[in-house]
Amino acid sequence: MAAPKRGRTASAQSKPGRSLALILIAIVALTGGMFLSGHTTPRLGIDLAGGTSITLKAKADQGSAINKANMDTAVDIMNRRVNGLGVSEAEVQTQGNDNIIVNIPKGTNSKEAQQQVGTTAKLYFRPVLATEPSGTAAQSPSPSASSSGSSSPKPSGSPSSTASSGQKATSPGSASPTATATSQGRAVSDALKADSTPSPSASSSGKPSATPSASPSGGSAANSKLQAQYAALNCAKATDRAKAGKNAKPGDTTVACGEIDGNWYKYLLGPAAVDGTEVKKAQAVFNTQSAAGWQVQMTFTGSGAKKFADITGQLAQKPDPQNEFGIVLDGDVVSSPVVHEAITGGQAEISGSFKQEEAQSLANMLSYGALPLSFQEQSVTTVTAALGGEQLHAGLLAGAIGLALVVIYLVVYYRGLSIVAMASLLVSAILTYVIMSLLGPAIHFALNLPAVCGAIVAIGITADSFIVYFERIRDEIREGRSLRPAVERAWPRARRTILVSDFVSFLAAAVLFIVTVGKVQGFAFTLGLTTLLDVVVVFFFTKPLMTLLARRKFFANGHKWSGLDPKSLGAKPPLRRTRRPAGPAAGSVDPKEA
Repeated sequence: MAAPKRGRTASAQSKPGRSLALILIAIVALTGGMFLSGHTTPRLGIDLAGGTSITLKAKADQGSAINKANMDTAVDIMNRRVNGLGVSEAEVQTQGNDNIIVNIPKGTNSKEAQQQVGTTAKLYFRPVLATEPSGTAAQSPSPSASSSGSSSPKPSGSPSSTASSGQKATSPGSASPTATATSQGRAVSDALKADSTPSPSASSSGKPSATPSASPSGGSAANSKLQAQYAALNCAKATDRAKAGKNAKPGDTTVACGEIDGNWYKYLLGPAAVDGTEVKKAQAVFNTQSAAGWQVQMTFTGSGAKKFADITGQLAQKPDPQNEFGIVLDGDVVSSPVVHEAITGGQAEISGSFKQEEAQSLANMLSYGALPLSFQEQSVTTVTAALGGEQLHAGLLAGAIGLALVVIYLVVYYRGLSIVAMASLLVSAILTYVIMSLLGPAIHFALNLPAVCGAIVAIGITADSFIVYFERIRDEIREGRSLRPAVERAWPRARRTILVSDFVSFLAAAVLFIVTVGKVQGFAFTLGLTTLLDVVVVFFFTKPLMTLLARRKFFANGHKWSGLDPKSLGAKPPLRRTRRPAGPAAGSVDPKEA
């Protein structure tokens, strides 16, 4: 039986061309996606590209004081709110005893971020008593918006409605009721009545009358004042919106403004039924089981679930629009879903024709809407990137010098092997650049100065992986083996060392990302990303490329410029088998014995 051939392992019989083709396809696909998306450069942070800086001053509410604990809580909520869409690299930090500074990098939707940060008052769920278009911009709403005025029917919360006032709130898994259209049908005076049978009072034109007749509390004088405020409110004017409902207490009936598909609506709202602190969790999800599309799912606390069940049970029995509840944040109505049934169990869904951004924004507000303090916007300034540009130039120059020194060292010490190292560094750089460019629009990743430092540090991590592999190969050659078996025998030992080293680096980056905020997270994120890419490049590019080069005479024969010359490495002579001479034939006499 023939003995098996030695010197060949399973890995030696692998096909390195497949791995190289795979990583080449990945590079082409990612690069193509980058150009198709139109984002061909990484998004820069506020310290490099400039941005918006917002200064907020704390004001003590009833039952709360301006102290370190409340300020830290507010910073944490604001940080999660402004970064709720992803790794946007926004900075939220205290300044002094009662100021909070929020820095939003350029490229982020600064207007939306400013609204979410500046919207700092508590969140309330209030029943809607009356609503109608307000201002000239809202008199002719777009066809996709649900009209809530008295002059035209207002659709109920069917999945096809697109305005926030047309959204519906239902229990998860419940059937969607059939959409029915009704007019507002109640005058403002009727909406203000309590514990009495409503008596609609309409003018000859069919529009609701604006003459109050009773008030649930405070007497007719307070009722007349509130009705006058509602009648005079023009939500299309910024000055009116700035005053509407901003100083209302939770137990007050108040007026407020809300924007629906670019059109302004004014609302008459009852006392707060549920506080925003009763929302335990809110998230935007895409419903794949029905045509509802994007939805916002809410989970209430124990007490909040009972309050929400009570108010929805009452609203479900009322006519449109008094079967809506307004989600009010800082005096503005951010959504007013329609209620068709009592929602019990502590869970609810808000559905409508949401876009993904709208659903995520509403879920973000519901999750992080309640702050321990109120804040007043002191200033909004634009930050220039002049200083950051100079620092970036200095950092890139330092990185270029460091990279040049690494390349010089590789060429002098490893000679021909330096080609493999430089090609691997180039592939790693391309993947890092393309992925960072794609992560900008995908998760709002912003490249700041610490992130640039992380990328520069990654050069050393990546070069270290190549050096470990090269040294294992040279050790095998010193033992007297030829290049092709040396490449394959060195790989398992080098692979184990590389994986352990990269795991430690990635673990440190992950811990740093979790326990820190702001710019330090940029450093940790970049370090973790480049560490993962190092593993990909070494496994799918460096090792296959080395396998192919081992078949070339320049490297296989140990040319003195290949970096694998056995003589210069002090290799032992190759082990050769020698045959023993045949013993003397039987009956013969050894000449030495003769």
